[in-house]
Amino acid sequence: MRKAAKENEDEVVGHSQLTMQVVEHVRSLISSGAVRPGDRLPPERELARELKISRSSLRAGIGFLSAMGVLKSRHGAGTFVSSGPPALDSSSLDVLGTLHGFLPWQMFEARIVIESNVAALAAERATDEHIAELAEEVTEMYASLDDPQEYLIHDVRFHRTIARAAGNPILAALMETITASLYANRRQTIDNAQDLKESSEMHREIYRAIRSHNPAQARLMMEQHLNMARTAQAAEAAAVEGAGPVEDGTRTGS
Repeated sequence: MRKAAKENEDEVVGHSQLTMQVVEHVRSLISSGAVRPGDRLPPERELARELKISRSSLRAGIGFLSAMGVLKSRHGAGTFVSSGPPALDSSSLDVLGTLHGFLPWQMFEARIVIESNVAALAAERATDEHIAELAEEVTEMYASLDDPQEYLIHDVRFHRTIARAAGNPILAALMETITASLYANRRQTIDNAQDLKESSEMHREIYRAIRSHNPAQARLMMEQHLNMARTAQAAEAAAVEGAGPVEDGTRTGS
């Protein structure tokens, strides 16, 4: 009864507000030095009690930070602060975009140029561990076709794994910044996605190219996927703004 009451109370406060409450709490833990890269966060029960929210709301916030690259969950071990490139300050890209008038198509164009080549490098350099992680994220995407927000988390993790598999920390840092910025925006539109299954199939083809260590195919599949995602995200944004769907009605994940 107490658990149900807490979840109902969370619904009243608002899902997005509670997610950001978790984000700010973790940010403060990192900023104060209470937790450092590689450290494990306190148990979920303890964090939920400290923040006075339900564990389901806590998991939503942890999922957000995981997709941004700040946290990494390990089955049976807990949730850890990532030791990779930082993503908490990636909001600076949004600030620059507002200041200089970055357009959505320009962001996608930059992403296509960078990430298609990152995928090619990943196909050359991916380890068995990277390939296993990609396979797991593709499986999770198929398993969450009816839950767009959960799907998006695995979508972003997939792309982050490719960035790490490329073996270049500079490119990985660039992709962390771009991916985190796009994820923050995509959370507002993903519920309008119409065909996440097609997106899953595209991710599977990228995975297969990387698993086969075929750089040319990986580059091509990533280009095709991101071009489709650009059209899909524009359609989702239009639906949110009440402008209606695009003519072909195609909407997929990114």
